Amino acid sequence: MNNSSNPEEIRSILGQITESEIDASTAVFPPLYINYGKNTKIGKNVFINFGCTFLDLGGITIEDNVLLAPGVKLLSESHPLSPEDRQSLVPKPIHVKRNAWIGANATILQGVTVGENAVVAAGAVVSKDVPANAVVSGIPAKFIKSIE
Repeated sequence: MNNSSNPEEIRSILGQITESEIDASTAVFPPLYINYGKNTKIGKNVFINFGCTFLDLGGITIEDNVLLAPGVKLLSESHPLSPEDRQSLVPKPIHVKRNAWIGANATILQGVTVGENAVVAAGAVVSKDVPANAVVSGIPAKFIKSIE
């Protein structure tokens, strides 16, 4: 998939990786890095720009009309804080709701829901849910303003 520039071929291979049909309205600019794939669900009219990374053991749902800018990371896996348990994984789902826009190089961490119409600013690290119609920015991401 990452060696193709043919949109149909990219969607077909991504469909095999995710074990689901990728709608013709969805655009993916490779490279796209996914560790499992079968735990990722992608809606219609989604745009995934260059260099995104999905760690999907915990599950990733991307609803319709979502925009992912270059370098976005959706990381549904983490490790326990306890040194004795740190070699294990803690998976929790990520849910990006309709019309959300995730800016360049933003990172969405495990267990986070990004609300409908929300905007995550470039470079943000999101560790808590983002309300619908909100703009968040920073490390850690904090509420900036509402979208009218």
